Parts: sequence; structure tokens; C-alpha cells
Amino acid sequence: MLDFLALAVGQAPPPGWVQFLPIIGMIAIFWFLLFRPQMKRHKEHQAKIASVKKNDKVVTAGGVIGKVIKVDDDYAEIEIAQGTRIKVVKNTIGDILPPGGKPAND
Repeated sequence: MLDFLALAVGQAPPPGWVQFLPIIGMIAIFWFLLFRPQMKRHKEHQAKIASVKKNDKVVTAGGVIGKVIKVDDDYAEIEIAQGTRIKVVKNTIGDILPPGGKPAND
């Protein structure tokens, strides 16, 4: 209908690429509001995981708190109680606790 009115008035119809501007705008909004912050958080988490070292206190994604005993490329061995060690995938480590924090049972 707009094309017919534009032709009736004597104006040229808008170029075809103008119809894609709203779609491009929505993609840009999604990029800056959703994808970009998520990628930034992922990079920060990967850097944190790469910096895990022996004697760090960590929390796994499952909520297990323990002290790192041994670290290799893909796994970390964590002591969750005296004499109780578990081997976890490094990517499941959620956070590194700051030193001097309260024990979990206090």
C-alpha cells in the first residue's frame, strides 16, 4: 500500500534494504545486552579457573567447598574433609574463596 501511495504522489519507493534495518537493530540490541556480557563473564571464569593453584579454597558448581591439593590440566583434587579427597573437573569450579574466610561449619 505504501508503494502504491508513493508512486501515486510521484515519489520513488524506498530501497529494499531499508526493510532489514529493524532486524539489524534487534540483532545489535541482543548482542550488546545478552551475548557480549555473557562472553565477558565466560572469559573471566576461564581466567579464574586457569589461576587455581595448590592450597586455594574453592567452591564447586555443586556447592562443595574444599582445599585444592593437586592441579593438572583438566582436573583438580580437592580435600573436602580431613583425609577425604575428590577429583573434580576444573571447569566445575565455581569460585575461589578469599583467604582468611570463616570455616564452613562455624
